[in-house]
Amino acid sequence: MAFEYILFDLDGTLTDPYEGITKSVLYALESFGIHETDKEVLRSFIGPPLRESFRVNYGFDKKKAELAVLKYRERYIPIGAYENRVIEGVPETLQKLKDNGKKLYLSTSKPLDTATEIIRYFDLEKYFTFLGGADFNVGRDEKWQVIEYVFDNCNIQDRDKVVIVGDRKHDVIGGKKCGIKSIGVLCGYGDREELENAGADFIADDFADICNYIL
Repeated sequence: MAFEYILFDLDGTLTDPYEGITKSVLYALESFGIHETDKEVLRSFIGPPLRESFRVNYGFDKKKAELAVLKYRERYIPIGAYENRVIEGVPETLQKLKDNGKKLYLSTSKPLDTATEIIRYFDLEKYFTFLGGADFNVGRDEKWQVIEYVFDNCNIQDRDKVVIVGDRKHDVIGGKKCGIKSIGVLCGYGDREELENAGADFIADDFADICNYIL
């Protein structure tokens, strides 16, 4: 199958944001008197929309989850976004795909302004045709909504030529909802079982291995 349009998740796929996200989650939780010590719970915040994670892990209602996200962003925007690193093989692989005529797009549930800042900070913007991210003001925070946002803005119509690359089930599920294939990568925070259960069409052991399914 010849894929022409490649969509990428950000956290856990292009960059490893563990330190910045978990410290910012702890900062938000502390404001509610919650002292989390379980690293696996904190890891679970990497990938899904933040509101969902606060609701699932702590039973926050919608209003409380919104407040938690605002508190999280107090620390994450000025500090946490830069407590991050590019995953091994990402720049080289993106360049290889671009050299082979592929069009690359960011498709993240992270707020678009923050995602754009991270992509620019790590000098990755030059590889992408378009950056797609969440915008809570217009109700665009789930992965499938971001994918559709990319499609609408880039006039992508042939979905058989599109694949999304991501490390969590949300990327796979979002792709399926939009009628596109998915490549799960094991360089991030979802394991093989999670990706297989979500229905990933392909699974790559590390980021560079995605070329085996695209080129």
